[in-house]
Amino acid sequence: MLVIDFFYIITVMKLKAIIFDVNETLLNMQKLREEINRVLDNSLGFQVWFDKLLHYSLVGNETDTHNDFSEIAKAVFKMTADFFGKNCTEYQINSTLSLVSKLPAYKDVSIGLQKLKDQNLKLIALTNGNRETLEAQLSFAEIDNYFDAVYSVDVVGKFKPHTITYQKVLNDHHLLPQETLMVTAHGWDIAGAAKAGLKTAFIERDGKNEYPLAKPADLSFKNIDELAEVIKNNA
Repeated sequence: MLVIDFFYIITVMKLKAIIFDVNETLLNMQKLREEINRVLDNSLGFQVWFDKLLHYSLVGNETDTHNDFSEIAKAVFKMTADFFGKNCTEYQINSTLSLVSKLPAYKDVSIGLQKLKDQNLKLIALTNGNRETLEAQLSFAEIDNYFDAVYSVDVVGKFKPHTITYQKVLNDHHLLPQETLMVTAHGWDIAGAAKAGLKTAFIERDGKNEYPLAKPADLSFKNIDELAEVIKNNA
């Protein structure tokens, strides 16, 4: 990450707002990962399920059949269980996936978000999940008070990384793309936000990578606290 690149973003472009992805960017999904792997009796269970979840959400985008993300999560859990030769009951599936509302924030998140609030930046959460789940997640992780606004893609009927999901937030808050930073631990989210014209920052969570065939993120940080420190020191 080049300091001059960041200086350009927060001074010349006058950074006004930061949009955050939630799952795996702010919240640690390890508890859910372990439980899914246990139920499916396979160390790859969570990864197969999560990949299918993203895959079929994009199928919905392309076929104009928007379903609640939680419903897609349950449907692809059944598919994943079948893939691993497991017969899971509805109760097992619901009980397992309910953990998504009880995920802790990474240790760097609260500290980093507070530092960003101190810089008078507008902080916004944007997730593929439904609003009820999002609010429960942020409340459980005790980070809900940091956000000026929270969004579920359900308001536009398309999942990230569709351009309209980012544009909705920009339009509602009268923000220009170039004065808004998208922060995420997902390469596909970086690609989507960049296409919408936003500045992008990749958070280097364990096991997460940028997509080599897409435009690289403008910035890259180890965690949210590091991001906040750079903003503070270059403001």
